[in-house]
Amino acid sequence: MRTQSGKAYAKINLTLDIAGLRPDGYHEIQTIMHTVSLCDIVTVKPARRTGVLLRCNLPYVPCDQRNIAYRAALLFFEALGRRGAVFIDLRKRIPVGAGMAGGSADAAAVLRLLNQAHGRPFSLEKLKAIGLKLGADVPFCLEGGCRLARGIGEILSPAPPLPDCALAVVKPKFSISTKKLYEEIDQAPIQGRPDSPAMLEALSQGDLPRIGGLLANVMEAAALPQRPQIEEIRQALLAAGALGARMTGSGSAVYGIFAHESQARAALKTLPFPGIQTWVARPVC
Repeated sequence: MRTQSGKAYAKINLTLDIAGLRPDGYHEIQTIMHTVSLCDIVTVKPARRTGVLLRCNLPYVPCDQRNIAYRAALLFFEALGRRGAVFIDLRKRIPVGAGMAGGSADAAAVLRLLNQAHGRPFSLEKLKAIGLKLGADVPFCLEGGCRLARGIGEILSPAPPLPDCALAVVKPKFSISTKKLYEEIDQAPIQGRPDSPAMLEALSQGDLPRIGGLLANVMEAAALPQRPQIEEIRQALLAAGALGARMTGSGSAVYGIFAHESQARAALKTLPFPGIQTWVARPVC
């Protein structure tokens, strides 16, 4: 096994719709996801003893089987049919509990890097099948770019990427329970569903103002009664010149789309919310 290191990119949801609850307990979704440049750095290297050892720069991130990246390594070696010995180093920058698939991105990176380190025994499709056992976002994180995702998120179709732009990302001090948010959605009819076909058309035309106007996430409305600051942040980004702004995934991060990086940076400086974390990112295709 050779030491390998790489980036684990975050994602945003340009649209996110929920069709309903499936018999297996999962929710049927339709979403357009896009990889962005905010990333963790993941390194895998040979370990001195059999098993998985994981270290993270954030002290509150678990480093055992509670960590999806740790479990990714276990599943990789199980599929390989041998007991591995690997040390995983996670240098996290993607905010935790933000709806940006930070954990899934790390798991995808571990699968990809271990595959490289062992001479690429598995195809991308096999890695995605392994990743799906870990979480619905892992197959997307293995593919990256812009994708229309259906099913529980595992049925992926290529979509036109965002044109060159800047993304102002804001993470409030709080996170949101995905499980509780789904429970809220199950109890009330969904209003204001996304227009994914229109978004795909706007992406194909590279029409950034129209893309901004079509951003939609049905989970946002369910989050607002308990977390009104999400809407306050969104409105502040719009007031600062964002072409569109939405919560991503199940939150709590909110992003705004700007034509230029200087505009995104200037907008973030105007936000009056204490304790927030902010980043400027770009689309990754």
